[in-house]
Amino acid sequence: MCSTFCSSIPRHLNLTSMMIMKPRAQAITEPPSRVGFLGIGIMGSPMAHNLLKAGVDVTIWNRTKSKCDPLISLGAKYKPSPEEVAASCDVTFAMLADPQSALDVACGKHGAVNGMDSGKGYVDVSTVDGDTSKLISGHIKSTGALFLEAPVSGSKKPAEDGQLIFLTAGDKNLYDTVASLLDIMGKSKFYLGNVGNGAAMKLVVNMIMGSMMASFSEGLLLGEKVGLDPDVLVQVVSQGAISAPMYSIKGPSMIQSRYPTAFPLKHQQKDLRLALGLAESVSQPTPIAAAANELYKVAKSHGLSDQDFSAVIEALKSKFQHSETN
Repeated sequence: MCSTFCSSIPRHLNLTSMMIMKPRAQAITEPPSRVGFLGIGIMGSPMAHNLLKAGVDVTIWNRTKSKCDPLISLGAKYKPSPEEVAASCDVTFAMLADPQSALDVACGKHGAVNGMDSGKGYVDVSTVDGDTSKLISGHIKSTGALFLEAPVSGSKKPAEDGQLIFLTAGDKNLYDTVASLLDIMGKSKFYLGNVGNGAAMKLVVNMIMGSMMASFSEGLLLGEKVGLDPDVLVQVVSQGAISAPMYSIKGPSMIQSRYPTAFPLKHQQKDLRLALGLAESVSQPTPIAAAANELYKVAKSHGLSDQDFSAVIEALKSKFQHSETN
């Protein structure tokens, strides 16, 4: 469903012609004293919270205002639209759920672009495809402002702990300007060059992660079927060459069929879909990711969209249960 901020910008917009008329971007030479944050959800809330704890002057917005209340009680300012946040701040961060939401909030009615001008910066930390990121960048830069894409690797707990990994691309001057803010919210940051590279890196990382979780789920269920102790299996996997924090963190709750949401399953499936589109655009076969994507789609069909992405194991359970009845 289209939101109040839904974009009226056609997807076929010619960015080349638009860029010819843009004002010259003005470099930001001082650390931003006023920071905006759009999207106070499962990731945006702890990220903005960490900025507040560090003493940063933060102005926030979210479609559902009640989600802003805890941060407002901690000293955050509130504005009723992305446009007003951007107009009142030196640099504005955005953490939105999907490409369309990111585009709507940046470029739609009362979108952030309407509050941007020379000397300001826009940092999109949402996970989107490269085309969407370039489209948002074009609109932001047409105002004379600077743009940086900075999707993050990490979920709810790393966001809370300030342990995110930022995968940035775009205006290097803006990257340098917000580096201290990225350090508050994350443990490391990478500058990857042109807009689109950050989006591509994030999609590749999440494609690998989604495939790993699907394979881990198969292993847990196969082990159980042949009589292995699943807790011991998690310990073995966590100490071997294929060890990954994800296994030891998620495994115990998966064994108990509990999936407390750190990274929603619907977002993992969205990222797999975008990664498959990226692969198709360069004619790179990704059969393992494609198979994993189908499992996440099955899990979504079972009403697990808002559960943690580890709930993909339920899709395999349903398949086994179906085969046992035939």
